[in-house]
Amino acid sequence: MLMNDADSNSAHVHYSPTAKYSIGVRHEYFRDPKVNVTSFQMNNLIKRWNKKNEQANFYVKSGVGVARDDGEYDPAAYTGIALDWETRRYFTSYENRFFWADETEQFAMHKARVGIAPYVGDYGDLHTWLMLEAHYDAGEEDTFHVTPLVRFFKGNTLLEAGYNLDDGVMFNFVQRF
Repeated sequence: MLMNDADSNSAHVHYSPTAKYSIGVRHEYFRDPKVNVTSFQMNNLIKRWNKKNEQANFYVKSGVGVARDDGEYDPAAYTGIALDWETRRYFTSYENRFFWADETEQFAMHKARVGIAPYVGDYGDLHTWLMLEAHYDAGEEDTFHVTPLVRFFKGNTLLEAGYNLDDGVMFNFVQRF
């Protein structure tokens, strides 16, 4: 999983022994301040609601690792939740993340999305979503970004691209095996 936005770049490789949890390694680079974080991450599916025409999920995502800033190393930890609800036409999500790395970096991040599918495809088709993301980071400098984006999803591949209103490109790629 590769995630890139105005604040950071990250790569996350994980394995799901069951549908209830995954374990993996995540590396993230924060642009301001320039900090690299490498961590072990665990994602736990707390609840999934499957109904005839909709689905919703509730996850807890947590990690521990090390942060490097100008050659200095600090222990790092984070936790947060992720919630989503979708039909074949509409999508909403919210996630947060509380990050701590001793003297290096501390922040609270909140992200929400709404989306609509311009068409409803059949199973196996290319699915397209038009979305709007609001992203707020409460840290040393409070930052707020709004990003219109398009999501393409087919089979095990997801691709997202957008451009936020503060001149930042967002690009995400997920490949499931």
